[in-house]
Amino acid sequence: MLTENVAVHWHGIRQYGTPWHDGTDGVTQCAIMPGETLDYKFVVDRAGTYLYHAHYGMQISAGLYGFIIVKLPDGVSEPFAYDHDHTILLKDWYHGSTYEEAVGLSSIPFKWVGEPQSLLINGRGRFNCSAADTASGVCNATNSDCSPYSLTVVPGKTYRLRIASLTSLSALSFEIEGHNMTVVEADGSFVEPFVTKNLYINSGETYSVIVKADQYTKRNYWITTNVVGRKPSTPTGLGIFNYYPNYHYKYPTTVPTTGPFWNDTASKLAQSRAIKAHHDYVTAPPPTSDRVIVLLNTQNLVNGIYRWSLNNISLSLPLTPFLVSLKHNFTDTFDQNPPPDTYDVENYDIYSVAENKNATSSNPIYRIDFNTTVDIILQNANTMTNATSETHPWHLHGHDFWILGYGDGKFNITKDPKSYNLANPIMRNTVPLYPYGWTALRFRADNPGVWLFHCHIESHFYMGMGVVFEAGIDKVGTLPKSIMGCGKTKHMINP
Repeated sequence: MLTENVAVHWHGIRQYGTPWHDGTDGVTQCAIMPGETLDYKFVVDRAGTYLYHAHYGMQISAGLYGFIIVKLPDGVSEPFAYDHDHTILLKDWYHGSTYEEAVGLSSIPFKWVGEPQSLLINGRGRFNCSAADTASGVCNATNSDCSPYSLTVVPGKTYRLRIASLTSLSALSFEIEGHNMTVVEADGSFVEPFVTKNLYINSGETYSVIVKADQYTKRNYWITTNVVGRKPSTPTGLGIFNYYPNYHYKYPTTVPTTGPFWNDTASKLAQSRAIKAHHDYVTAPPPTSDRVIVLLNTQNLVNGIYRWSLNNISLSLPLTPFLVSLKHNFTDTFDQNPPPDTYDVENYDIYSVAENKNATSSNPIYRIDFNTTVDIILQNANTMTNATSETHPWHLHGHDFWILGYGDGKFNITKDPKSYNLANPIMRNTVPLYPYGWTALRFRADNPGVWLFHCHIESHFYMGMGVVFEAGIDKVGTLPKSIMGCGKTKHMINP
């Protein structure tokens, strides 16, 4: 690109020994400047379903994303069988440019990005052209390129579908008309199998499901995806589950499902709780933690600008990447004050619009003792709109975490840990935080480096919804010059 910087994150790849190639602008590297080149080199240490995507500005919305499929080593098998393997990537799509979106989010008065115009299944979506304010011929729903994605299956065969979402805003539901799905993998970890007709999926999550082509073969079936968690105004995303030898673009005669109720949080929470580690692949978490960090998720006005905050601090990325600053002992490039490990639990009302007058936009980081165990409690609350609390998918770089539990209302640090699942919790890298609820995670700080933990809704992260963890910085090797060139690192590279 001739006019934009870029950085690419390898989502789910833990980057052991190469924290500088995590691909996060402002955290682990300077962005790659227009016309320049950076070679990302890292070890892929385990099989599974992962992703890559931009981590600069709002370039995911502009289309920089895709799958990383890591195959099993020779001679190793999985705890499920299938005949064929396919990938399905879900995305929401905006007609406006990401530049317009970013300017609106940073402006006074604030301009929200709004709901997406389309939902894409493997890059294909639909839109009502009669409602489009576009030049004649630009929007043409009869164009063959606008045909929905079609997945051809052979009757009697069994299919592994690797389904992922890299939506910019929307939480989604996913269904294949008339077919059950057996969930077997989540974020690279094997799941104790369970059957569902509808799969809820948030931005940054990956799943593998097993589907059998065992229905009536003389017709095709709808694949549908719909917005959940927000009142939808976006048309249903459509695909075709095509039974060979039927014509692959022949539309089913049935009406596409509109999915579950958009605000049915209970069913989404039930699916999250059903996701447990496969009985043959349980990695038990440490029974206790060395530190507990409670992060209150709030929406704030900071200097008249709408921001998202954690414990009243909205993250603003520094000009010099944290990793470089810490490795070279720069103390004037980011806020040296430690962020708070909790909030005023006793007095804060999570169900009301709070003023949060002392909210700030800054960039302190959590310094964690290397190889210790940390609990993260994500606590949701009301936004700046009455009676509104949103779902946030949280993604941790450089680690997987155990999901110990979910709950409604305010987390009780005395009572709620007694209900943690320590027997067979799933290990993941992305997890939802539901409206007015809490989510409890545990991870081992065993990967030296500086790691971002953030909401995977692109506009929310752009508005400051993230924190940064550091552990074992003294164990990080010599940083490559290729990640430098911005902030105080300008003098550290050859001109």
